[in-house]
Amino acid sequence: MSGSRSTEPQTPLLATDNEPLDGYTDYKGCPIKRSKSGGWRSASCILAAGSLERFAYFGIESNLINYLTGPIGESVATAAANVNTWVGVVSLVPIFGAFVADSFLGRYKSIIIAAILYILGLGLLTLSATITPIVTGASDFQDRTKNESGPESPDKYIKALFFGSLYLVALAQGYNTFLQAFGANQFDEKHPEESIAKSSFFNWWFCVGAMGAIATHLILPYIQDNINWGIGFGIPCLAVIVGLILFLLGNKTYRFPATIGDKEVEIRYGKKDKGFKKSISALYIVAPSSSREESPLHDEFLKDDSPPAGDDSTNINETSSKTKEIKEVLRLFPIWVTCLTYTIGHAQSCTLFTKQATTLDRSIGQSYSIPAAALRIIIALSVVFCSIIYDRIFVPIARRITRYSSGITMLQRIGIGMAISVLNMVIAAVIEKKRLKTARDFGLLDIPNATVPMSFWWLAPQYLLFGLVDVLINVGMQEFFYDQVPTELRCLGLSFSQGTIGIGDFLSSFLVSMIDKITSQGGRESWFSDNLNRAHVDYFYWLLAGIGVVGLIPFVCLAKSYIYREPNNIKNDSDV
Repeated sequence: MSGSRSTEPQTPLLATDNEPLDGYTDYKGCPIKRSKSGGWRSASCILAAGSLERFAYFGIESNLINYLTGPIGESVATAAANVNTWVGVVSLVPIFGAFVADSFLGRYKSIIIAAILYILGLGLLTLSATITPIVTGASDFQDRTKNESGPESPDKYIKALFFGSLYLVALAQGYNTFLQAFGANQFDEKHPEESIAKSSFFNWWFCVGAMGAIATHLILPYIQDNINWGIGFGIPCLAVIVGLILFLLGNKTYRFPATIGDKEVEIRYGKKDKGFKKSISALYIVAPSSSREESPLHDEFLKDDSPPAGDDSTNINETSSKTKEIKEVLRLFPIWVTCLTYTIGHAQSCTLFTKQATTLDRSIGQSYSIPAAALRIIIALSVVFCSIIYDRIFVPIARRITRYSSGITMLQRIGIGMAISVLNMVIAAVIEKKRLKTARDFGLLDIPNATVPMSFWWLAPQYLLFGLVDVLINVGMQEFFYDQVPTELRCLGLSFSQGTIGIGDFLSSFLVSMIDKITSQGGRESWFSDNLNRAHVDYFYWLLAGIGVVGLIPFVCLAKSYIYREPNNIKNDSDV
């Protein structure tokens, strides 16, 4: 799945080598040998922890809207907006966490702190779900009779505990990004075999995350919907605890970069060069990198106006080089913005897709009914299947045609995914129109809790395409932003793609709230009516398809003119 390599290691184990490893230490700060550290022996512990984290995260996210519309008693529109807002915060937190990890704590300490916060948040979430039926005497807020004249209803306190613990989990979401970046540190880019293995690590990271999601969708939605929400939230908490233990078991084999938190990244604000302080480059100042080559085609933007040597030339040259690094980050901004249009549609998989599924016939056989949230396993299976097809079949064929080592460029990969995302929204709109027609034909428009006689398999196409889009766009964005930011900011680069998802979720939340308010005026049924048989989610899907087209057009223009940081390793899109 990595676009920059044409060969793969024959075995996941790296060659034995007793040479001291330059630039790395062990957990005690002592010099470390290549043969006794890093590589797949260390990465396996990190991959296991990462898979369990994804199991825990999707155990909360995938069924959250049903908990909000059930025990919490929110409307569909409010619940969808709350889920989108939470997922948005989850996706944005790693950006700030990356800054803290690279600048102050280092990735290892950041992993430990984030894991503790994660466990605490999930523990409180479990407590909240456990005491809700005990305190209220009911499993659904909508079934309760509140005593307005007496003491304040305990519902507010329960909601405060629930949302407080939920956002504590969000605060800990840098955990996944820190694990991924620390895992990449276990491979030496200067070593030929380890450099190839590092690319393979990113592929495995994505796959084990999908496997964790598959396990979640097989187990947790059924427990949450049919047994107990407290148990359903408690299992993810145990998963993170086990993941942290597995991570700590690898302590003696981990490689720790000797310079993290020292000279690689410095906080500029409040330090020297006051004239430079007010610019956007006050965010990060990075030591110059000598390991890359610049394309002459973008020297104009990245022009380094270094003064002649003199007494103050060292500091001035350093500032000029640092400014150049910032420009490299800024030139990614237009592409980042156009990707936001895709992420608005991305937010629907854990909200409206799930609510659609609750109305359909989800029975298999005579006695078993699949939980609505469990249908997201189709996405995870699609991700695993499409990843293999893309890497083993599509890339070799495309490589013969385009002569790219990756088959197609990173931006072409993202662009194809954005086009398929638009198609997916169109398909979702057509299927939703079919569902509404079926409900009308069977006289179910005013019976919101009735099962529409339409199989859940009708939703399979939109779930399958969603997985394909994930493989193309999410992995493509991750690889693109990791590769195109300066070397010293790659932890931040990994968080950029997640930040895109986060902003998209906020935009989706805003759109849902605004459209709900507008369409419900004058006593009309909202597009997001609690009675989905009277709602018009299909109109919203058509709107998202239009927004996707609006974003795709400028993206294609930007991709055709984009110049990659390392032109010797990849062609430009404009050459194809």
